[in-house]
Amino acid sequence: MERNQIIIGTRGSQLALWQANHVADTLRAAWPGLEVELTIIKTSGDQIQDRPLREVGGKGLFVKEIEEALLEERVDLAVHSMKDVPAEFPEGLGLAAMLERASAFDALITRSGEGLDALPEGAVIGTGALRRQFQLLAARPDLKIVPLRGNVDTRLRKLAEGEGGLDAILLAVSGMTRLGWADRITTPLLPPRFLPAIGQGALGLEIRLADARTRALLEPLRHPDTEACVAAERGVLERLEGGCHLPIACYGRFEGEVLTLTARLGTPDGKQLVEAQGEAPRGSDPRALGVMLAERLLREGGAEILAALGGVDG
Repeated sequence: MERNQIIIGTRGSQLALWQANHVADTLRAAWPGLEVELTIIKTSGDQIQDRPLREVGGKGLFVKEIEEALLEERVDLAVHSMKDVPAEFPEGLGLAAMLERASAFDALITRSGEGLDALPEGAVIGTGALRRQFQLLAARPDLKIVPLRGNVDTRLRKLAEGEGGLDAILLAVSGMTRLGWADRITTPLLPPRFLPAIGQGALGLEIRLADARTRALLEPLRHPDTEACVAAERGVLERLEGGCHLPIACYGRFEGEVLTLTARLGTPDGKQLVEAQGEAPRGSDPRALGVMLAERLLREGGAEILAALGGVDG
């Protein structure tokens, strides 16, 4: 491979291509003369659209084929939405950088333009995420939650057409904004009432760990505060052995020189919740903060919730 060339592996969805092109443009700006190419790779997650991810293998289905291309040296790096990245990487692969995080929060998009509390009793909301489901039902037990898969534009079309009686859907604010559809957001769902997915809004760059050249090229793209916050969130994920099949919500943010992390677990019906919050000074091990917070969740009722769902038993 030529020294002035780098190949990015990406999914082919509209949002994935925006993200990969954003990384490509940032690389070209950091390294004038660098040739950056995109290789589109169809993943299992893109091909299976008729069942919830938790039934067919979880979030790893969105990265598996791209990681295979990395290991076979067909691409130099992969651009991932961090919320789609499993807690563990295949041997020889890992993250080299994260870009500055966009909004981490979820967006409520309704047909009527009404906010969550103004929706009629029994309103139908589409989402495939247990994390979103349990928090919605904790706030509004009367809501009817129905599974929803597909790319952002597909979900918006289903809402516009009222497919399945849909009154509203939930999407990530970051995805809507990146695609130029921020004006279609009815309202963001914000803490403390709602916590986002682990890593949501952050873009991670995965490489072969032995590839020093690509790692050096990515160094100017790194955003240390984002990396620390997401590492803390992923510490929770790692300890709870979770994925999209477990109802875990988590948000890390810096308040001055202190990293504050909040995590929440709940039953899918929203009737049982457990939440914990912890802090650590800037420069400390963020992953350790996440693991510690996960241990606290388990002690305070999370172990029972996860055991009932087939997760870890503490």
